[in-house]
Amino acid sequence: GVPPQYIVAFWGIETDFGRITGGFSVISALVTLAYDGRRSTYFRGELMNALKIIDGGHITAKAMVGSWAGAMGQPQFMPSSFLNFAVDHDGDGRKDIWKNVADVFASAANYLARSGWKGDQTWGRPIRLPKGFDQTLAGHGTRKLISEWQKLGVRRADGTDLPTRDLKASVVLTEGPGSAAYLAYNNFRTILKWNRSNFFAIAVGSLADRIGDG
Repeated sequence: GVPPQYIVAFWGIETDFGRITGGFSVISALVTLAYDGRRSTYFRGELMNALKIIDGGHITAKAMVGSWAGAMGQPQFMPSSFLNFAVDHDGDGRKDIWKNVADVFASAANYLARSGWKGDQTWGRPIRLPKGFDQTLAGHGTRKLISEWQKLGVRRADGTDLPTRDLKASVVLTEGPGSAAYLAYNNFRTILKWNRSNFFAIAVGSLADRIGDG
């Protein structure tokens, strides 16, 4: 399963724990984007998905509000993600990711679990790179065992040895050479399926660590 601190972290980063979910009409936003030209095919599909959600009785068109790009509710699901992953946790016949926190948490957990989350692993960790580290090894395109990174001089942020568990991981730099570095495990990649920003993944993982330690 997905540890609860990660669900809470996603919730916090996406919508400030449900407080900021967007005030745009999702239907109006998607209609506009469907005729924008740049990703019109994608947004036309999302518009059709949004109409299916309304037709399914989960929300009214008026109450279906979200971001300017059509991301909805407390987990900021696009309509396609809603149809694929939303859960009616309390059994009331509606998948309510706008007001029902039980449905929100269950839907987020379902999304992550079905996207490849490894319940026995963490997301990653801040690291210290050795002087002269080969910058071409940084990025998600290179994955090595933790023991291999250890041999290359990579250490935890406090300078101690890396964990002995031999998972595959990538070195991720936040802003290029000399910037903060992280060791990214499988769950980091799963977070990127939710949002493709390394900054987002690091924010979620770091907040989850703080919640878990609290």
